[in-house]
Amino acid sequence: MIDENVFFREVTTRVCGSLDIKTALARAFEYLREFIPLDAMGLHLYEPGLGAMRTIARVSASGSFAVDKVTPLLGKLEESPETVKIINHPERDLLIKTMIRRGKPSDSSVMLLYLMMAEDRGGALSMRADGKNKYREDHAHLLSLVAEPFTIALDNALKHRELSNLKDRLADDNRYLQKELRDIYGDKIIGENSGLKDIMAMVRQVAPLTSPVLLLGETGAGKDVIANAIHYVSQRRGGSFIKVNCGAIPDTLLDSELFGHEKGAFTGADGQKRGRFERAHGGTIFLDEVGELLPQAQVRMLRVLQEKEIERVGGSKAVPVDIRLITATNRNLEDMARENRFRRDLWFRLNVFPILIPPLRERKSDIPEFVDYFLLKKSRDMKLARQPVLASGTINRLLEYDWPGNVRELENVIERALILNRGEPLVVADALIPKKSDRNTRPSGAGEESTNLDAVVASHIRKVLESTRGRVHGPDGAAQLLGVNPSTLRKRMSKLGIDYGRRFSKN
Repeated sequence: MIDENVFFREVTTRVCGSLDIKTALARAFEYLREFIPLDAMGLHLYEPGLGAMRTIARVSASGSFAVDKVTPLLGKLEESPETVKIINHPERDLLIKTMIRRGKPSDSSVMLLYLMMAEDRGGALSMRADGKNKYREDHAHLLSLVAEPFTIALDNALKHRELSNLKDRLADDNRYLQKELRDIYGDKIIGENSGLKDIMAMVRQVAPLTSPVLLLGETGAGKDVIANAIHYVSQRRGGSFIKVNCGAIPDTLLDSELFGHEKGAFTGADGQKRGRFERAHGGTIFLDEVGELLPQAQVRMLRVLQEKEIERVGGSKAVPVDIRLITATNRNLEDMARENRFRRDLWFRLNVFPILIPPLRERKSDIPEFVDYFLLKKSRDMKLARQPVLASGTINRLLEYDWPGNVRELENVIERALILNRGEPLVVADALIPKKSDRNTRPSGAGEESTNLDAVVASHIRKVLESTRGRVHGPDGAAQLLGVNPSTLRKRMSKLGIDYGRRFSKN
């Protein structure tokens, strides 16, 4: 006499004890054949959109297999009022005859357990035994007892498959995005054999390690390109490369963006969210403008470096992270730490391997190569028929300029030239690049004493304009910073020969 409670418990433990459907079916198969004639078993999903039955997994005495075989149905699947159906003549059933892979249907007995899931999704567990009339009503009754655990197993198998597919898609998206980054920055670093030769030697030294790297240099000098190069030379190149501009994230969202948050941590936190550090697990995270971090974010980052773990906003559980940290700034963090505007302990942690990237004016030998690269890139972006040729003397004109905006300014100059002048030869107009002598322009007819005073005033105005990117009026404009009326400032600038507005902007 079979104890039905024990039978149900044992089958449930085996079939629901593993998300791997092959393992689950194999365990259930070995137990069920002690009570029911059984030589093969399969788990199937009904696909009404395809008009077919999809086999998810099979198991027999020779082993278990995860499969994805679709068997077309000749007509609509018949609904049965029974939970279990015994098919004594499988050779007369087209579906069963197609699904039986070994032996002749006429030499087999089949029993089907119908499985109904949520959202009107259905499936079946098929059982086959060699020989005729092997299955009886008592076998069908036993099988009907375990309809629920097998339904759960089928549902879990489908969800597990969906998660695996999603993971594969995410991995494919990540590979695509990494390829896009390589296309943007290029596998070849411009200047690696000339102006950046020493920098690239340092990159090759530190890339194979896990030490933090601090990239220093002016805005537009190419810190992001060097960070990208470190990642792709390292052993983490197969992982994610997550870039964060710390100055572009609102203060109120910075902690959430970097470290994630739990559901209900604050108004609008409708669900759990992984932060940038978690997304960089196994790869590299690049924090640009790290000097903009708020004090509380600096404390949390210090914990990441010390403990190799983060804690989501609103959470109490530590989440381990395996990341390579690269930071960058155009500010003097050492001075900021000395003035208590940046944590000294964090500064020491970040400053393990500093790399100072020289400005473009100190590596002008790279300018011709940059010009060729930007001409090709921008011509493609603008869908020009072919890359234009530069007017005679243009390269010399570019070499004479000191490029306060560095590589980014050079890129913008080339793009503006292409927009303004679609013909050939391509002319980089004086309006795009101020003449070198502009900085020393002084009003004619002025006495020596007046000239010296005007030079001081002009130099100060130019510095303020550089910080405002040429903006004269409005919030944070030069007039506001200097404490004068915008009209008065413009008159003074005209007198001193100082360009303003778009003509002055370097970006």
